[in-house]
Amino acid sequence: MKTIPYGRQFIDSTDIKEVLKTLKSNWITQGPKINEFEGALCKYAGVKYAVVVSNGTAALHIACLAAEIKRGDEVITSPITFVASANCVLYCGAKPVFADIQEDTVNIDPEAIKRKISQKTKAIIPVHFAGHPCELKEIHSIAKKHNLTVIEDAAHALGAEYKGSKIGSCKYSDMTIFSFHPVKHITTGEGGAVLTNRKDLYEKLLMFRNHGITKNSSAFRIPHSAFVGSWYYEMQELGFNYRITDIQCALGISQLKKLDKFIERRREIVRIYQKAFSNNRLFNLPAEKKHAESSWHLYVIKLKDKYRNERKQIFERLRNKGLGVQVHYIPVYLQPYYIKLGYRKGLCPKAEEYYKGVITLPLYPKMSISNVKRVIHITKSVIRKFKK
Repeated sequence: MKTIPYGRQFIDSTDIKEVLKTLKSNWITQGPKINEFEGALCKYAGVKYAVVVSNGTAALHIACLAAEIKRGDEVITSPITFVASANCVLYCGAKPVFADIQEDTVNIDPEAIKRKISQKTKAIIPVHFAGHPCELKEIHSIAKKHNLTVIEDAAHALGAEYKGSKIGSCKYSDMTIFSFHPVKHITTGEGGAVLTNRKDLYEKLLMFRNHGITKNSSAFRIPHSAFVGSWYYEMQELGFNYRITDIQCALGISQLKKLDKFIERRREIVRIYQKAFSNNRLFNLPAEKKHAESSWHLYVIKLKDKYRNERKQIFERLRNKGLGVQVHYIPVYLQPYYIKLGYRKGLCPKAEEYYKGVITLPLYPKMSISNVKRVIHITKSVIRKFKK
């Protein structure tokens, strides 16, 4: 019995051909495909600048560095996310502050953000959970009032829309980050990007991606003689090697051309799930607000209160029957490393309640209709046995 994973990449012959072309070219890294991929992302999202990097975590890190987040600062983010959304703050020596979630979308609650703001708050990192956009207009208003930087963690949300604008347009934020991990909407193997409309941030991002080095002569800080030639460069910041290769970008360019089809396929599968699971008494379905279009990175069901104690058994039975189900996510501050830093249970009650009863079902563009039906049948049959 073959397991149906919760997510996986969709690579076709066109993608392979584009990668082979690059492998046979003069450039396999730091070449023309980097700018080409960045340009394609800008065009798709409707934004001025993009900086592609080695992975989504690197994108979060350099976004925090560009925002000048440092020791003594606080950054507000969601507890229901992958650990990278908060770790990037720790990398800068600052403190992650967790604000509770909205129960319907599982996104960070703007009202909870307001309660967490202090004199030390420097930025907000809202996470578009499962591909559903956060309440960006409200978050932008809060940030503007308190002079805070907004970095959208859109690792789940490439292709999503909020009030008619693509996520990544940075209409309500300073920067947006994406991930191109194989389970995401498009893949470069590993990879990520930071998008922005601000030139000052763009120039910083470029440096932080490449060891803190610039070759832009107009930005040089050390006066030098006329004998110094075109080889000259300056390391102006302590940057990192977060570069991505032309090989990866060739794949990314090819994948991006198919993104809208990938998203539509995800939505088609979700429509089938929503119809099949509607009006059941065992679990609640994911929501989508009228002003938003989710890109449906994840399909998360929420067991109703009287079934939450059975979550472990339900999860294992689903796995045993060939569904590669998952749980997204354990609240970040409940991880041992964060407990060591002083974070404690009870910090975000809604997030903790959410965690107790959720299971992520398989959802990805390459799923066949027969596999979709199999997921529905197995899920119903397994959970029905626990009906009380």
